[in-house]
Amino acid sequence: MSWNPTQNPECPESDTNSIETLIIPRARDLGGFEVRRALPSPKRQMVGPFIFFDQMGPAEFINEGGIDVRPHPHIGLGTVTYLYDGEFEHRDSLGTHQMIYPGEVNWMTAGRGVTHSERTSEETRAGRSKLFGIQTWIALPEDREEMEPEFEHHKEAALPVITDTGMTARLILGNAYGETSPVTMQSETFYLDVVLEAGRSFPLPDNHEDRGVYVTEGSIEVAGDIFEAGRMMIFRPGDKMTLKAGPQGARLMALGGATLNEKRYIWWNFVSSSKDRIEQAKEDWNAADWANGPFKLPPGDDAEFIEIDPAMNRTKPKEWT
Repeated sequence: MSWNPTQNPECPESDTNSIETLIIPRARDLGGFEVRRALPSPKRQMVGPFIFFDQMGPAEFINEGGIDVRPHPHIGLGTVTYLYDGEFEHRDSLGTHQMIYPGEVNWMTAGRGVTHSERTSEETRAGRSKLFGIQTWIALPEDREEMEPEFEHHKEAALPVITDTGMTARLILGNAYGETSPVTMQSETFYLDVVLEAGRSFPLPDNHEDRGVYVTEGSIEVAGDIFEAGRMMIFRPGDKMTLKAGPQGARLMALGGATLNEKRYIWWNFVSSSKDRIEQAKEDWNAADWANGPFKLPPGDDAEFIEIDPAMNRTKPKEWT
């Protein structure tokens, strides 16, 4: 999904000693479709390698409604789309044409450059539909930023599931609790879809440096404090943490991994350890030379693309550390 830099989350102070940062994303209405951005935020830009975290929806579409994210570029990152409800039709400049449904993983590694689009399929537009999910970007390590772009898709059944009484956790990326996701990672990472029954507890993995949780449904209790849906908590490294679901239960995304040692700059849909590299990517996209330039449009979806706003062209990449 394409970056919208005007949407900045709030980061209020928290009295809960175990929480390093509390983020309350601001909602933005995209014409009947709501997006909440938790990362990057003014006080905390990354959790491990995660540099972007968007909640999409929940939304309901009628009368042939849907989502149309036109072709747009990425460099220096990997994108993962994970849905609770609905579907997306993904096309990219590698020639990929892939539907994604709830519980599945679309993992696109942009590397030196890739272009993709995400749309509601024509079949789904024919009737009433819903959409609810999470999209994240993961910054690539400096020595992998210019890797060849790649795409992977994994069905729901391929992802490891960790269960306990009143708790189910699906491992989307990385490793946790002795399990490893089949998705190819370039750095130490974990990403879990966790469902808890009312009053049930969930211990965060303690083998990762950075750890955060985003509540998508219900509420959780952390050290006696209650956090409703639409909150991201980032915890101090090394603390053993157990979360408890509220009276209606909870669904949450747990994420993190090793911190990146290099600086990161972000501008529109580009992430890099080099400002010059982002400026080059900006020039390449503005040139729109699909025949000879480094960016290509997705086969089957090449009639339009997202242009860079002229006002944005005058801005500089922002540094995230």
